[in-house]
Amino acid sequence: MAIKVANNQSLTAITALPSAVSGGAMTLLETQTASSSATISFTSNIDSTYDEYVFRFYDIHPANDNAEFTVNFRDGSTAYDATKTSTFFNAYQDEADGGAAVAYNTANDLAQVTGVQNILGDLGNGNDESGAGYLHLFKPSSTTFVKHYIGRSHNYNGSNYAQDVFYAGYCNVTAAIDGVQFKMDSGNIDSGVIKLYGIS
Repeated sequence: MAIKVANNQSLTAITALPSAVSGGAMTLLETQTASSSATISFTSNIDSTYDEYVFRFYDIHPANDNAEFTVNFRDGSTAYDATKTSTFFNAYQDEADGGAAVAYNTANDLAQVTGVQNILGDLGNGNDESGAGYLHLFKPSSTTFVKHYIGRSHNYNGSNYAQDVFYAGYCNVTAAIDGVQFKMDSGNIDSGVIKLYGIS
């Protein structure tokens, strides 16, 4: 289906999508606020209602300096240990303009492991330091295919770097994913907000 363009070849004259195109509305399902929390776990609302779920996290602040903010997935048991394979790269720039790079990060990719997926690296715990980002989880209730996830995040690194993180992977299980848990690799989540949305 083609979208008609105005005579001046711009999209400014389009005021609505064609009826056959879905807008993909976001429905807020749950909000959790950290307060010296060991973990933040979403154990409901992840089912066959939506084909895509989005977690958005705001001002994630660790108790410990240079902590890693991580995620893991539950596949029907009580443990958050779904087998995962993923890729991870990041870009960074320090405040003093002394170091910058874009690099594939082998320390944070996964190859058929049940451990956590890092999603914010080396978070600073200074009063003004935090991280934010999002994680998309696709078709978690499927019992046929693997469950894909993609995400992007940004944080104030403990060594005074701006750090942009890109990660993606899949839970290599046919069981449905019915829970998602966030935690730091050391210490607590001192503060921050995580919201769960369903995408229709």
